[in-house]
Amino acid sequence: MYKHFFKRIIDFVLAFIALTILVPVLLPIVLILLATGEHYVFYFQKRVGLKNRRFDIWKFATMLKNSPNMGNGTLTVRKDPRVLPVGRFLRKTKINELPQIINVLIGNMSIVGPRPLDEKGFEKYPLKIQETIYNVKPGITGIGSIIFRDEERLITNASGDKHEFYRTHIAPYKGELEMWYQKHQSFYTDFMLIFLTAWVIVRPESNLPYQIFKDLPERPQELS
Repeated sequence: MYKHFFKRIIDFVLAFIALTILVPVLLPIVLILLATGEHYVFYFQKRVGLKNRRFDIWKFATMLKNSPNMGNGTLTVRKDPRVLPVGRFLRKTKINELPQIINVLIGNMSIVGPRPLDEKGFEKYPLKIQETIYNVKPGITGIGSIIFRDEERLITNASGDKHEFYRTHIAPYKGELEMWYQKHQSFYTDFMLIFLTAWVIVRPESNLPYQIFKDLPERPQELS
C-alpha cells in the first residue's frame, strides 16, 4: 500500500531536487514579472486543502490583481483580457504553477493530487464530492488537471452561464476522476500522472490518459 508517510518523503525529495534544478529558470521569470505587467511576482490565494483546511497557494502572477472582481471572476476563458502578456505563456506552459513546489516542501500540497480550489470553485462540486475529495492532499498535478487540460476551451465555448456550466458539467466529472484517483493511489499511478502531465503539454489532443488508465470514468459527451 502507498503509505502517506512514504509519499511525503518522495514529495519532499522530488520538490527539493526540482527547486534546485529550476532556480536558473525561475530567477529570470521573477525579474521579467518585476519589470512587466503590474510589477508583482507571486500570487497568493486561499485554497481548500487536506481535510478541507484552508491554506495559501503560491503561483506566479499571470493576471491583473483585481481579476477575481472582473469578468468571469474565478473562471478563466481563452484570450481572457485579464491575463497579462507574459502570463499567457506561463499559463500555457504551466510554469505559473511551479512556485507550488514551495507548498510541497511546506507540506500542505503533494506533487500529485486533486487541484486545490478556491472557495467558490470548491462549492461548485456536488456536496458528496466536497466531503471526500480532499481526503488526500491537493497536488500540483493530477488526473483532473490532465483530463481537463482543455478546461479554458470548454468554458469559452459553453453557451449560457459559464459558472453554471462548470457546476453542472465540469465539476461532477472532475470529482469522479479524483474519486478514481483515491481508489487507485499508488507509486505507479503517481509516476504515470507525472509523465502524462508532461505528455499532454506537448500533445494536448492526446487520448493517452484513457489508454493507460482504461478504467477511468467515461467522459460525458457534452465535454468532448
